Amino acid sequence: MAPHRRSRPPSPMGIRTPAIATAALTSVALLSQTANASPSEEPRPSLEEVEKKVGDLYRQAETASEKYNAAKEKTTKQKKRVDTLLDDVARRTEKLNDAREELGTFAAAQYRTGAAAPDTASLLLADNPQDYFDQTHLMDRLTSRQKQSVDDYVTQQTATTEKRQEASESLETLTRTQSSLKTSKADVQRKLATARDLLSKLTTEEKARLAAIERQKQEEAQRKADELARQQAADAERRRQEAAQGTGTSTGSGIASGTSGSAASTAKADKALAFARAQVGKPYVWGASGPGSYDCSGLTQAAWKAAGVTLPRTTWDQVKAGTTVSVNSAQPGDLVFFYDDISHVGIYIGDGMMIHAPKPGAYVREESIYYMPIHSVVRPA
Repeated sequence: MAPHRRSRPPSPMGIRTPAIATAALTSVALLSQTANASPSEEPRPSLEEVEKKVGDLYRQAETASEKYNAAKEKTTKQKKRVDTLLDDVARRTEKLNDAREELGTFAAAQYRTGAAAPDTASLLLADNPQDYFDQTHLMDRLTSRQKQSVDDYVTQQTATTEKRQEASESLETLTRTQSSLKTSKADVQRKLATARDLLSKLTTEEKARLAAIERQKQEEAQRKADELARQQAADAERRRQEAAQGTGTSTGSGIASGTSGSAASTAKADKALAFARAQVGKPYVWGASGPGSYDCSGLTQAAWKAAGVTLPRTTWDQVKAGTTVSVNSAQPGDLVFFYDDISHVGIYIGDGMMIHAPKPGAYVREESIYYMPIHSVVRPA
């Protein structure tokens, strides 16, 4: 009988218990997930951060809009200049061709009378035809009329060359300005698209909270406007009493006094305000100056144009087009500018209020001048 053989115990590495196998599979799965995981998403911004970001984007877009307005105005002026120069060059070139033909006739006439045969090609291509005539001894044989024609040709040739150079430089300037125009336009569109994207991601609850924050800002701005109106009314009453007593000097100006400035200036301001009021409810569109839509400086420019006063197109130029006065001395029709970069403007209507084209998505409306930080107040007329 064969000796009994004891079976060899299984190798510890040969068989795995269910617990060990599960743990191993879990580890592999975790490692696989870690390897394939995408970068973690950025944390969602808070409502306050969204509000600030959107506000900043609107301001930046308005600044870019003013750059667009400036470039557009320059483009219009430069295009007119280029067109004028090119027309001038065309006229001069035509005259130059006529004069060149006449010079060729003179040279041929000299040849027929026995002078040395002229090199007509050299004559017509010469930088200075008079030098050519001198060098070929033809000048002595020309009549006084023919000599005058040579002088006129030289003058026309020089002037035409200068005008061509001027036109070329103006075209280069126009091209650069048009490039700036496109850049500003793209900048506005990019910032507005970013703002719309941020707002579109808000929940219904967040939009309601954002609207509540906006109402609070409006109420605080209105409170300050009412305070200014009371103060200016009190100042106007004090001036009236001083004037009645003969002790005051009629040097101040106020919203409610109605005594400041000449009758002509007041009449112009009334016309500007009447125009601005008629635009209330029309949409804000960047770069627009009416009649169906406006941006901020487009509205103020159009309003004062209706009063017979020409204002520049941009806020940066409008702020220089008049007399700077204090906020407490603001009168209806004055222009109120906002922010350190002077990127927004409205037209004052009294009682701390203005009419302005606010921002994309909004409409021309009345609003407290304290809704935004005031830069300065300017009286156009």
